[in-house]
Amino acid sequence: MEKSEFIKRLVALRMEKGVSARDMSLSIGQSASYINNIESGMSYPSMTGFFYICDYLGISPKEFFDTEAANPNKLNELLEAAKGLNTEQLDNLIAITKGLKR
Repeated sequence: MEKSEFIKRLVALRMEKGVSARDMSLSIGQSASYINNIESGMSYPSMTGFFYICDYLGISPKEFFDTEAANPNKLNELLEAAKGLNTEQLDNLIAITKGLKR
């Protein structure tokens, strides 16, 4: 993932969560400008910082880099809800999802 893609993904996930860069920075125990510096391309997070970012966003590092999943939190919620469904219900859910994608 290129730096510009990393920044774009971070911004999108942060905005999906509905928090400011400042609030997110402070929530993960960093200076108020930490996330803003990353999003402006001035710095990259350390590995530890990246893990804190993912934890704050409620996603795994794998989900961060999976740019096909626009909203990994909602996808995880859907998967959790689908766990208790029987085969017929899962088939219906799949059909509905495919219909929505058209």
